[in-house]
Amino acid sequence: MKVIKFGGSSLATGVQFEKVIKIIDDDFERKVIVTSAPGKRFSGDIKVTDLLIEYAQAVLSKKDYQPIVQEIMSRYQEIADHFKLADSVTSHLKTKLENLASTAFPDDEHLLAAFKAHGEYLNAILLTDVLNSQGIKAIFVNPKTAGIVVEGQPNDADIAPETYLNLSRLDLPKDARLVFPGFFGYSKDGSIYTFSRGGSDITGAILSRGLNADLYENFTDVDAIYVANNKIVAHPQAIKKMSYREMRELSYAGFSVFQDEAIIPAVKGQVPVNIKNTNNPEAPGTMIVPEQFIFDPANQITGIACSKRFSALYLHRYLLNKEVGFTLKLLKIFYKYNISYEHMPSGIDDLTVIFDRSKLDKDTIQKLCRDVKETLNPDYLEWINDYAIIMVVGEGIAHNVDTIGKVIDSLTENNIAIHMINQGASRISIMIGTQVSDADEAVRQIYKTFFD
Repeated sequence: MKVIKFGGSSLATGVQFEKVIKIIDDDFERKVIVTSAPGKRFSGDIKVTDLLIEYAQAVLSKKDYQPIVQEIMSRYQEIADHFKLADSVTSHLKTKLENLASTAFPDDEHLLAAFKAHGEYLNAILLTDVLNSQGIKAIFVNPKTAGIVVEGQPNDADIAPETYLNLSRLDLPKDARLVFPGFFGYSKDGSIYTFSRGGSDITGAILSRGLNADLYENFTDVDAIYVANNKIVAHPQAIKKMSYREMRELSYAGFSVFQDEAIIPAVKGQVPVNIKNTNNPEAPGTMIVPEQFIFDPANQITGIACSKRFSALYLHRYLLNKEVGFTLKLLKIFYKYNISYEHMPSGIDDLTVIFDRSKLDKDTIQKLCRDVKETLNPDYLEWINDYAIIMVVGEGIAHNVDTIGKVIDSLTENNIAIHMINQGASRISIMIGTQVSDADEAVRQIYKTFFD
């Protein structure tokens, strides 16, 4: 049995729905379908989820929301008209959409989560009706009925452990497909909570694990995951197969096809994941597999990712390594401001702390530097915004002693300064720090060394 998930661009129009229907009909093993909300139909278009957020904000500010409701409904109506569905189908969707405005919610966060979730909710209902109209028997499944229980915050949900027990009891019909809306579940008090990252990808991974699927097919708008970003490297090679942990390492540094957190339920369930293209379903895509299924890698490295979202705090103090409790004092300052750090490479008299800059504001940075000066009295302190991290990842790295040397040579021979280099304990990744201005060229040179 396969769980399949379709992204927003795959479900944005009637024409895209036709492609989805063919993919479902071509393989009866595709028993469980997860929907996203309708995405962009063209460049400059707006996603239905963004329209729903506007709808929520209009309700909260007591403004006229009817024009937004009409715009949202026009997206579903367009698809329904393409398949000549009865008016009762869209009337049903419109009633659910309009009822949101008159529903009482505990607070604004609960309201926002419920509104956002309806993009997937209504699209799953619509896809179910479309499939049945095309002679493919389908059943809509509300996450509450299936027992998808979540915890955490309304717009930052975590899956509750009992979900998997509930899903294990779910009977899969032999003659029909099940259609689930992605992106949300229900708290124990019955409120809708949405996932903060990964959206429908997370739902697909949860169902794959809970229903013990043989394969999780994640349909997007690209043929595969590529060795490097095609905006940096022209026509990079596709990755045919990679391990879960390779995917996690690469996602950390900017691989955007699959959110790194979204894959965790599939990892724990040991379910292989196949990234495929709705617009070219015959392409093999990229297989993401558990480590025990890993192959003999064709190359020393599998992928190269780059992220420019980092900053660093550099401090120098003579005999730093001799002072007991130095790092503890530093960590207490981070705790005071609720700051997490990414990496902390150090030397005898030097220490660099690398942060995700997107999680810090200017005021917090100033207070942090002030406290570090007052508490640790360094000889020299510098905040560095010009910091990029490049991840070179591959199961083959652990079995080739010359990989790190080739990486270093590819950079130094092209006059690219390395600010930091670290190989993880798993030995499948090499992390490199460079200036932001050097990052893209570094990726190109590493790619050239291993793939050209």
